[in-house]
Amino acid sequence: MGEQQTASEQITEEVTSWSGVEAGRGPRGEFAFKVGRREIGHLHGDHAAHFGFPNDVWTELFEEGRITEHPVFPGRIGPAARPIATPEDVADVIALLRLNYDRITARQPSAAAARR
Repeated sequence: MGEQQTASEQITEEVTSWSGVEAGRGPRGEFAFKVGRREIGHLHGDHAAHFGFPNDVWTELFEEGRITEHPVFPGRIGPAARPIATPEDVADVIALLRLNYDRITARQPSAAAARR
């Protein structure tokens, strides 16, 4: 029997399967997911994910309890965090990354065409 994947491995496997997504270490040690030059989010190990959302999307996700304030930007709308502790958190981090992926690729015709 093989080892079970870590949270970051599960997230990375899924997100890098999406057309146009590249992943790698960022300048602050984070593991970032990008579409072109746009970051859709990044991981800090297996315990936290960070994202940036438009104000209206951030507010809705915050009110739903799906995100928290980003620890570096407390009180600021836009930057967001999501702790990762359970399989449900892993699934929602993937869903939040997908939300950003879909928003970005909808605005980039070349990326949207690559999704098909």
